[in-house]
Amino acid sequence: MDLDAIDQRVLGSLLEKERTVPATYPLTLNALRSACNQTSGRDPLMKLADHEVTAAIDRLKAAKLARIVYAGTGARATKYRQVLDERLGLDDAERAVVTVLLLRGAQTPGELRTRSERLHAFATPDEVEATLAKLAAREEPLVAELDRQPGRRESRWAHLLGPVDVAASAPGASGRAAAPPPPPATEGAIVDGAEARDRRVLATYDRVATAYADELLDELAHKPFDRWLLERLAAEAGDGPVADVGCGPGQDTFHLAAAGATVTGFDLSPAMVEEARRRFPELDFAVADLRDLPAPGGGDGGWAVIAAWYALVHLAGSELAGAVAALARRLRPGGMLALAVHLGGSVRHLDEFMGAPVSIDFTLHDQDEVLAAVRSAGLVDVEWYRRSPYQGHEVDTERLYVLGRRPPEA
Repeated sequence: MDLDAIDQRVLGSLLEKERTVPATYPLTLNALRSACNQTSGRDPLMKLADHEVTAAIDRLKAAKLARIVYAGTGARATKYRQVLDERLGLDDAERAVVTVLLLRGAQTPGELRTRSERLHAFATPDEVEATLAKLAAREEPLVAELDRQPGRRESRWAHLLGPVDVAASAPGASGRAAAPPPPPATEGAIVDGAEARDRRVLATYDRVATAYADELLDELAHKPFDRWLLERLAAEAGDGPVADVGCGPGQDTFHLAAAGATVTGFDLSPAMVEEARRRFPELDFAVADLRDLPAPGGGDGGWAVIAAWYALVHLAGSELAGAVAALARRLRPGGMLALAVHLGGSVRHLDEFMGAPVSIDFTLHDQDEVLAAVRSAGLVDVEWYRRSPYQGHEVDTERLYVLGRRPPEA
């Protein structure tokens, strides 16, 4: 096979969506174009037009890798499906690996394991290696191992369904090492240092605390998913203590309490804590940094649940692992950590916020980095949810919610 970059993106998107959104598969042209152009889980990013997608479908159909499902009586649109797995006889594990390689280019086995989680759950890294070996040992190999890059512990693998950009940071013709790749965009949050960032964040929230509370105190009225998940956390905690980290003016803290939780709200901003105490005097609030969260009741026990709803939005990607680990350490054995973040792999700078002049950056995190941080903290039973924004009620970003549990002590 010799699929070009667009053919690979279209085929990979069809393979992915067949597993992740089976209720709407096969895909309409609009849905397929959106899948190809989405900004997460894709490398490189593309901005394909309808005619480019349909041309790729025609080529895939001629190669017997895709089919068109024509609209029948009562149907509203022509739809498209892939048949690559049928043609090549791929099992679920092989299918998942090929899908992720088509969508994201050359990757290490560790990256493949993390990124294929929604498609197939590999129990161990060895299972990924075994699947790659099977694909490489076929009469017509589907993958190949690339030379290991300097400084990397694992070799990358690439599919053989068409050209793949496998440019690596290796010595060039001159014998000099190529320049290291630029840091991820999310590192822009600490371009002038973490301490300077922390000062700007604190100054911003102290300045806008009242306006922020006036604007967002009833935001949960428009967020049914968040209400459901917070209520689930309250039920999970039972009689155990709950920490609402980055509580702001206390709207989520109040919802947890209304759902039956024994909850304390914590925020880095003293002004935000004062707003929370003024608006919810019956609840407990305190000033604290999420990286140094106090134990419940001033003792040495752990929290049954820690909710960090958008509390990580000012951290760089490289800071996630440390912050999540610090929160996980404050859980009791069997306790649950719940995170909510914005997605996008970028940083947005604001010079005005809640009507006030400010200088603050908001980080739209990368999903893989968030999940890797949760797992590196030793949390188990990890589950995650992703949703689009509620139009007209919140910032236009996708949201990721991750739950993980501290293992019970033996």
